[in-house]
Amino acid sequence: MDPFSAEGELLTVHNAFHQGQYQAVLDFDTSSLSESNVVPARILKLRAQVANGDAQGAISSIKKESAPDFAAVEALAQYSLGDTSAATKQVEQLVESSSENATVQILGGIVLQADGRTEEALSLLSKHQGNLEAIALITQIHLQQNRIDLALKEVLAARKWAQDSLLVNIAESWVGMRVGGESYQSAFYVFEEMAQTPSSTSTKSLVCQAVSELHLGRLPEAEAALNQVLQNEPKDVEALANAIVLATIMGKASEQQQHLNELQDSQPDHALLIDLEEKSSLFDQAAGKYAAKVA
Repeated sequence: MDPFSAEGELLTVHNAFHQGQYQAVLDFDTSSLSESNVVPARILKLRAQVANGDAQGAISSIKKESAPDFAAVEALAQYSLGDTSAATKQVEQLVESSSENATVQILGGIVLQADGRTEEALSLLSKHQGNLEAIALITQIHLQQNRIDLALKEVLAARKWAQDSLLVNIAESWVGMRVGGESYQSAFYVFEEMAQTPSSTSTKSLVCQAVSELHLGRLPEAEAALNQVLQNEPKDVEALANAIVLATIMGKASEQQQHLNELQDSQPDHALLIDLEEKSSLFDQAAGKYAAKVA
């Protein structure tokens, strides 16, 4: 039996992880799990530990482990700590020796994509055998490539055999946010249910709800959701990034600058800041071509 299926004993912790409930994952009781599910559950806990900002702790706890699953976790943790060279080198070695391992495929794909090696990431992830997380990551990568057609193809194929999966619902909602139109509302329903249900609410789901509200033009509602996140997690970089976008749209210059400063302090290499810097430089170059000439 698939441990992540509706009947599997890892369904609860698996869903909690993908809903962004990392503390719930860390608190999950694994004492009664069957032997075959102990390692997958531990991998989810380690990933939650990394996501919660304790990558060094995750590395320290697996020093004596030799299985490729744990080596993949170590690479992910190293990358999150900024040691990108060591992380990518480790992933390269794992791809050579253990590319059929599901954890290596998922975490190796994450590291490779983060390092800008998209084709290598897709090649590794494509080796999966019906792994929904691999499908979700492939979908996300295609969206980053602006290949909505390929992302939609992945989701529709997965929907045929995993129609009740939370992960498929989330991935389908990502695609819907890019397709637009009525799909915005469908995506909103998914994220709203996750964000407003006590058993599934998290910072991540609230940010997703806010983004869907923003796309629907419901700016006050988006602002309320982001404020709720920032009250509890003032340094959450995704909430800050979306708060910058929202403040810009709403014409709130002072709030925009405040959130820019906060994001710069929290994560100076955030994708939004890098993109803003690039666009600013391109604008200055273009404007320079039309500088007024003094007679």
